[in-house]
Amino acid sequence: MEGENICFEVMHAVQQAMNGPSGGIGFMENVYRARFSAITDKEIKNAMASLGKPNYNVSLAVEARQELDLRIGCAFTRFQNEYFKGMFHDLDDYVISFGPCQTPTLAFCVERHDIIANFKPQPYWLLQAEHPNVQTTKASSSFFLVELLGSGGMCRTLTLEWCGERQLNRDIAQTFLNKVKKCTEATVSDVFSKEHWKKKPKALNTFELLRVCSSLLDLSPSQTMDLAQRVYMQGCISYPRTETSAYPDSFDFVAALRELAKMPRLGEIARQLLSDGISKPKGGTNKGDHPPITPKRVPPWLNNETFPYCARVHKYIVQHFLATLMRPCKYLIKTVKFDIGGEEFQFQCRVVTDPGFTTVLNWLAVAQDQTMADNALIVGQRIAIKKVDMIERMTAPPDYLTESELISLMEKYGIGTDGSIPTHIDNICACKRNYVTIEENRQLVPTKLGIALIHSYRQVDPHQTLLLMRADVERQMNLIAKGKADYATIKQQTIKDYMVKYLRFVKNIRSVDVHFAESFKTKGGADTFYWNNKFCNYNNFMRVKPRVQRLFCPKCKNEKVSKLHGCAFCEQHTPDDDW
Repeated sequence: MEGENICFEVMHAVQQAMNGPSGGIGFMENVYRARFSAITDKEIKNAMASLGKPNYNVSLAVEARQELDLRIGCAFTRFQNEYFKGMFHDLDDYVISFGPCQTPTLAFCVERHDIIANFKPQPYWLLQAEHPNVQTTKASSSFFLVELLGSGGMCRTLTLEWCGERQLNRDIAQTFLNKVKKCTEATVSDVFSKEHWKKKPKALNTFELLRVCSSLLDLSPSQTMDLAQRVYMQGCISYPRTETSAYPDSFDFVAALRELAKMPRLGEIARQLLSDGISKPKGGTNKGDHPPITPKRVPPWLNNETFPYCARVHKYIVQHFLATLMRPCKYLIKTVKFDIGGEEFQFQCRVVTDPGFTTVLNWLAVAQDQTMADNALIVGQRIAIKKVDMIERMTAPPDYLTESELISLMEKYGIGTDGSIPTHIDNICACKRNYVTIEENRQLVPTKLGIALIHSYRQVDPHQTLLLMRADVERQMNLIAKGKADYATIKQQTIKDYMVKYLRFVKNIRSVDVHFAESFKTKGGADTFYWNNKFCNYNNFMRVKPRVQRLFCPKCKNEKVSKLHGCAFCEQHTPDDDW
């Protein structure tokens, strides 16, 4: 959408300077738009051969979003910034900002933090049986013992998992244990295999690029987009900002593979696909913006150590593209069920029958377990049991959100766009607003400031509609872009909706002090008390920074105090008559 808005900015800038009919009444009739998604000769020539008209509705949607974000963000930021900085010493050096996308992004992180903080571990019990780590065969035993060989030919113990539900009561679990603890044999009650498929990925869009580069390459969203933009500018990939995950019908897969066949390592897979035939991808979503991110040519600096991160991003884009043209991954889950003293236990393992696309996306490969050979067991056979134990475990909370998980949530709830999500995540981090810190495995841990801020919004707006309104705004912007909604009407209605939230926030601002007081030092210390009938005038000057003074009203937690009018918020205060 932003590209369409840039078109109209350029037209507005040059229209008055153009001579002849192009700058007159028929200006728009002579303006055409070239649309291309890669800086290559072929793409640009095709774009010039199929010019279209600029879309004014799309441009209006962008302008509406920009204006709303600016007005809403400035209003909330100015108020809460002045209020909280006037209230608490520790916040003088911070910018306590609000953003229609930034704040819901932070809310996702704080919500996960609250789940972790409020989680109470609970013990539970289950049963496990062990087959002894010995090697034997049918000929060497009166009953069948499965041969279990680990890596390097070493034997290992086989653990049989209990099929019963985990027990929250230890005494009940002990009752089940008493039934089976003296058993020395397990009887095979069922043996079966089930085929599973791991679907190959859809065409690559910006959201998936950001997710994988964060989790796999340890790159922040903003770093990823900076690198992708550099690779794009050199004509090596298509435009990296897109929400579309479906290839266009006209996409030339063969030409793309021929170019990738020149690569030193992945080129072998490209050549194999050209030889064996490709499995054309199905599914995905066409958002009507740019086509998916695809490789266009092999970069000259591929093996140059000067551009290591650019090469890593380009390599992943190539890997993903190749994976979309390969077969899905197929594997079997083999299950053997055992009867031990009337209780059911089982052992499962995975056997890959066709690795498919995981050959190139090896971090998605299915972990194999070759413990059980084909047809190793049949129903009715018996194996020795070394022991049956009752295992105590504790429930555990989820981990903090990773950048990858946060991007998925933002995509799901319509918070931000393919081009703005990196900025929103970057804004809440320590380098900008210090609302979250990035820890090991790129987990986002909220700071005390980020936690206090979101808890304050929830105090004023228990239903969190303020934080979830963004998705509705994006839907309205899409209607404007499609010409199904009026620009002015939508803009005014959205401003009205946020105004209601803003006024409620201002009215109830004093109720949120407790959330900040838990972590930050309140500005206090009165110079003088003034009593005037039933009104208490309690005003003092607080020294915030060297040579900077603020008049502060500690009773109502407000710095909007003047000698002439008294406190602007606390109706129980009257101006000091002596001033």
